[in-house]
Amino acid sequence: MRAMILAAGYGTRLWPLTADRAKPAIPFMNRPLVGYVAEYLARYDCREVIVNLHHEAESVRRALGDGSRFGVRLSYVEEPLILGTSGALDNARHFFDDQTFVLINGKIATNIDLAAALDTHRHTGALATLVLLPNPKRERYSTVEVRDGLVRGFGSYPVNSSTSDSAGSVLYASLKMTGTEPDNSLEPDVPLMFTGIQILEPRIFSYIPRGVFSHSTTDVYPQAIMRGERIAAHVAGGMWYELSTIQRYLETSLTLLRQEGRDVEMGEGSVIEDGAQVSAAVLWENVRVERG
Repeated sequence: MRAMILAAGYGTRLWPLTADRAKPAIPFMNRPLVGYVAEYLARYDCREVIVNLHHEAESVRRALGDGSRFGVRLSYVEEPLILGTSGALDNARHFFDDQTFVLINGKIATNIDLAAALDTHRHTGALATLVLLPNPKRERYSTVEVRDGLVRGFGSYPVNSSTSDSAGSVLYASLKMTGTEPDNSLEPDVPLMFTGIQILEPRIFSYIPRGVFSHSTTDVYPQAIMRGERIAAHVAGGMWYELSTIQRYLETSLTLLRQEGRDVEMGEGSVIEDGAQVSAAVLWENVRVERG
């Protein structure tokens, strides 16, 4: 199966961490974040993968190479101008054949069961299947409106959501959702959020405008739904981290480090001198912490 990783964003909310690299190329637990995405796809036999590039494109190329160490074969396509999620697909339509494919955000880490989502997609005969998660804490992720297993629309942030970005990426770790099955015990009014994972049929391209900026959730899916297409909702469970802001990045990293009994991550070539004290920190490559 073929897949596309979206890696072309500006990384504005992670600035200045993205001054010299794209957001998917930042180190997460001492590996490039986008490497987890590539390995995730390989786990489900998505071996032919294309990656879109824009901001600091070479940082993503350096992080992934030809994909072999992550179990995939990679191609790249550059966007001189940002094209949006569906515009990115249009720019890469030459890569896809007449088979079902996966589109995934390059800034997440997850163990969601993609095979189960594929089963949902095939069973429903949908044009697209969006992988969703429940958002019981009403974190600031846009809601997806679902009825009878189908996506009906897209909303704003959940009512009563916090204005703080705190803990958004550690939501599912804090709930200790270590399995990958949907949690059917949640209250029916719990909002649903999009994970950035979607399964698509090639006919999606008939809904994507050519050569212009467009987004799936604002430009493509509403049009498809109006024309009677089925957009399926697969409500998953499992671990999911989305690392779009500095606060989410640090909190998620520290949560995972503490699960391993430590609270400092050191990148390659980094040194903490004798007598220096460092705690609750993520050090990237070639960092030196001096005493005093």
